[in-house]
Amino acid sequence: MSGKAGEIDESGKAGGVPAGGAMDVGAREPLGSSGKHHWREATITEPGLEDRGNVFFAAIEMTRMPMILTDPHQRDNPIVFANKAFLDLTLYEESEVLGRNCRFLQGAQTDREMVAQLRSTVENRDSIAIEILNYRRDGTPFWNAVFIGPVYDTSGELLYFFASQLDVTRRRESEQSFLRAQKMEAVGQLTAGLAHDFNNLLQVVNGNLELASTRVNDDQTLRYLQSARSAAERGAKLTGQLLAFARKTRLDPRPVDVSACITSFADVMESSIGKQVELHLSLRRNLPKAVLDPTQFEMAVLNIALNARDAMPEGGVIEIKTGKVRLNGDAAARGLTPGEYISVEVCDQGIGMPPQVVERAVEPFFTTKATGKGTGLGLAMASGFVQQSRGRLEIESEVDHGTVIRMLFPVASADAEEQERPVARAAEAASTSGAHILIVEDSSDVLVLAKEILEATGYRVSTAETGEIALKLFEQAPPGSIDLLFTDLVMPGGINGLLLAEKIAEIDPGLPILMTTGYNEELVIDGPKAAGLDVLGKPYRRTDLLDRVRQALSQRGVTDVRRRRSDFGPAEE
Repeated sequence: MSGKAGEIDESGKAGGVPAGGAMDVGAREPLGSSGKHHWREATITEPGLEDRGNVFFAAIEMTRMPMILTDPHQRDNPIVFANKAFLDLTLYEESEVLGRNCRFLQGAQTDREMVAQLRSTVENRDSIAIEILNYRRDGTPFWNAVFIGPVYDTSGELLYFFASQLDVTRRRESEQSFLRAQKMEAVGQLTAGLAHDFNNLLQVVNGNLELASTRVNDDQTLRYLQSARSAAERGAKLTGQLLAFARKTRLDPRPVDVSACITSFADVMESSIGKQVELHLSLRRNLPKAVLDPTQFEMAVLNIALNARDAMPEGGVIEIKTGKVRLNGDAAARGLTPGEYISVEVCDQGIGMPPQVVERAVEPFFTTKATGKGTGLGLAMASGFVQQSRGRLEIESEVDHGTVIRMLFPVASADAEEQERPVARAAEAASTSGAHILIVEDSSDVLVLAKEILEATGYRVSTAETGEIALKLFEQAPPGSIDLLFTDLVMPGGINGLLLAEKIAEIDPGLPILMTTGYNEELVIDGPKAAGLDVLGKPYRRTDLLDRVRQALSQRGVTDVRRRRSDFGPAEE
């Protein structure tokens, strides 16, 4: 044993060896400190358990701290005493506990290394504090903070082992949730950081493949080019899904009747999920409007419905429900502010998910499907969209009893219900023939591609690779000689796209400005023009660029704000 058994004083009180500030390795101290006075081993003068009429037995039976004694002199060191709190913790009856070794609390996910440490401690007559995954009588797991120490008589003979328990499941789950959130945030930051450069590369690949397709007449070569374009477009879609997970997608939130929105694309959902499952809609009418981007909402619901279909290989029913929820005291626990929310639930009768899969279900690229059956981005994208919309995605699932995916969106305020301000039109639309466009792009390959597309259509083009060069070029140009600023958003140096747009707007308030980006983080910046600028996402097609340029040129001379500023989008609380 560690140390010398404590001595009994003249009054016959029990003694022991104090901890003396030593930390119990393997578990968090229940008192929050190392402790100096509690015993690591005890010495008693009355070893029997028959006399239970004294105040100490009464206290042990009344305490909420589960406690047991085991007898190392009997075969397999069985439990010989368990207080009522231990029975409440484990859900066993006393008759089911006495005479059994504590290993009956262990289960499939119990760490065998922890079990070996407990066994070694008992064999060495030592003390230990450890946290181990145990199981109740009904099979539910719980994290158990266990302290075990020896009890001796006055001659130094070992009589019992004492063990106290503490259910620390809630604290462990909170820690794990925090770690998962940190991991997801790190993945999101990495994803968003790579998106800008990756989308620039895809822009060059897509754009040049599209231009090459217009100059080739051989059918076989055209098929090669089309296959390459399809692969590049899938890469662009994948990047978009990752940005949705990272909550960096540029949303266009507005008050939406979610029941009407689901009804409007129910036919698309039915055709997408196929005939092996039935789609049932249970949609409440006259619900308050939710603030969200309807396009992204439809994609999220569709992705969740496709997952539900895959969870029912033998067929079944997918039910989509809408309703209203009011969060008060439980709002903070769900990471939301108190108030009214619109609930959208997608329920299936599928195979369900065990708890460890539920924990990772919204991680990007995590999937339990066979190779080639899914990317693992559907739920990740939906979760990112809901969080970016200031809502919450919740998962309830049980193996063989189906899954419920619930999305909560904030109800639109009275201010959000106001219609957007009308666009003020110029007296005469500017002629696009021969219009002069200033392109600002730090990627030389993307710059060359955009210049070639626009010049081939008849536009005059000037170029700059930094905001500083573009501003100087604009200041030196004759007033009114430049008809459109087409600028990248993220650029090196002290002047990014937003700041460049602001400075040029001070010189020529009526100049139309079209921005492009593969990464929307900079749109969070509060600038006077940030909410009113048009943004073309990368990678864009040739037709997309030409259409947006024509639309922007038609706004020449418009000085009014084109849309009401929104409090929603990439900005987060």
